[in-house]
Amino acid sequence: MLERIKKAFAKQTVAELPSLLDANPASAWASMRGLNLQQRSQGKGVAIDGSVMGKPWRIEIGKPTRDFIRNEELRARAELGIHEDIGLLIMNRPLKLALEKQAYERYTDSLQTQVDTSLPQELRWLSMYDEVGWDSLPGEFWDRYSMLADQRANALAWLDASLANLLLDWPAPSPHVQTPFMLMLLRGKAYLRMEYQPANLPTLEHAASIFTSACESALGAFGAAGAGQPL
Repeated sequence: MLERIKKAFAKQTVAELPSLLDANPASAWASMRGLNLQQRSQGKGVAIDGSVMGKPWRIEIGKPTRDFIRNEELRARAELGIHEDIGLLIMNRPLKLALEKQAYERYTDSLQTQVDTSLPQELRWLSMYDEVGWDSLPGEFWDRYSMLADQRANALAWLDASLANLLLDWPAPSPHVQTPFMLMLLRGKAYLRMEYQPANLPTLEHAASIFTSACESALGAFGAAGAGQPL
């Protein structure tokens, strides 16, 4: 157990390790960072609460709430208070292609010509937002991810090189490119949703870093309600 703790918390000094020996690594990680981890009732996973730039956020790990996630789901949400009209989504490209196929099959089966409000949210977003891209980010990023946006200018303001690098630089063993992943700014909030694979502490820690960095970038770009939007 000591070796597991040493490996998971390489930056922690030996003098500080004994207090963590009987702790769950995720609980110890949360405690070290001033976060609140709670075991949810009836074995429904865990919830971790924190704040970024004064805004509350929560990460949950538990049973999937979307049919495209087959194993445990890691999801996060933060109340940012940015303009509710801003709509930005980053998803891994294989998931986007799978959702597009599903949407096409639904539309052709029902011969619908307008957006069906009974469709899952993810399918409606594909019809609401345009895909955008730019040359300053590496081709490797665009091979793995798709960026959907209400406005190109908002996407450029939010997705900077630092956030893009985090999205590419997962710790080994890293989530496969096929692993469902979504990072979103919608209705004034930030969201992250992904299949928790591999289900280990490095994945949790890196997902939390991505999410909080995305929140910081959003607050920096759109901190005042309506910032980044035309008058």
